Amino acid sequence: ATDLSKIPVVICPGFGNDAIDYLNPLDQGEDYGFVNALIKRGFNPDLITVLPLKRYEWIRVAGGLFDIPNFYTMTCTPEGLGYGWYIKRLRRTIEEVHQKSGGERCLLVGHSAGGWLARACLGDGSWNVEQLNSNDVEISEDNTTRAADRVRALITMGAVHKQPEKEFEATCVTRGALKYLNSEYPGAFLANEGISYVSVGGDAIVGKEKQQQKAVADDDVEKIGSEQVNTVYKDRGEGSASSVAYTSYAAVSGIGELTGDGVVPLEWTLLEGSKTIVLDGVLHSINEAGTTLPTDKWYGADAQVDRWLPEALKEAGIRVDGNKNDQQSNIFDSIQKMLSFED
Repeated sequence: ATDLSKIPVVICPGFGNDAIDYLNPLDQGEDYGFVNALIKRGFNPDLITVLPLKRYEWIRVAGGLFDIPNFYTMTCTPEGLGYGWYIKRLRRTIEEVHQKSGGERCLLVGHSAGGWLARACLGDGSWNVEQLNSNDVEISEDNTTRAADRVRALITMGAVHKQPEKEFEATCVTRGALKYLNSEYPGAFLANEGISYVSVGGDAIVGKEKQQQKAVADDDVEKIGSEQVNTVYKDRGEGSASSVAYTSYAAVSGIGELTGDGVVPLEWTLLEGSKTIVLDGVLHSINEAGTTLPTDKWYGADAQVDRWLPEALKEAGIRVDGNKNDQQSNIFDSIQKMLSFED
């Protein structure tokens, strides 16, 4: 069996997310964080890194406006002004973690937009050392280093892997960057070099326009969101979880009447050529879409991680001693309960 405590993990935040969202989501406490869920399952806290990112930094995506004429001709590339800063920082972070772990290849976990940006980071498989030296990381001048020497597997959760359908491509918020990625480095592009690909998608909410709410099919009756969040949406005049999902799905794909995790349509989260895992009832992020209501139904919640992590590790060639992991998790839970009792 593989010792998970020796395997580094790099988490790639999604659009609008801050690193804190994976450590202490909505200020609920670190016990509720995705990082804590990984620690409970045997990963080493010193080798789990969330890409250092503040929420306000996403304004840098607006820098794409100055990527002329590409922004206006829908021909932006991932390395351009809009997203290049994220990709460079991610490469630096992967390099730092590689050295800190003593040369182990990392698990790259991309959430939401972090999924396609992680693919862009891997790119054609070359490892651009010039972009890393600015962070005072000691890197050998060996230009034969490949992305596969640094990354063992890419696991994506609720990622957008496809641009909108052809007739809606002009609405793509990446202004062509995602289309470029899928044209140049499609699907599980570096699988033949030894990088495993796993894409996890949620099947929780069916998108419906407001006026179609009463026409929800019997089969979809369970995919309409919680009563609590629907009350919030109704009070704000936004309709329901289904209509909010409809708007989001349409923005991502061009089509609103699809099923998905409430933000990204299921079909868009599943990367061609990857190991795909579909999770019923799982939502996109730490909060119900567009609200501050926390949820334990998102991909990284402690209650959901075991639904995809073991399968993902298996795909990455990591054999885990299940009994040992269960024991670690139980001990971890017991210690946390004792500490909370003392408080």
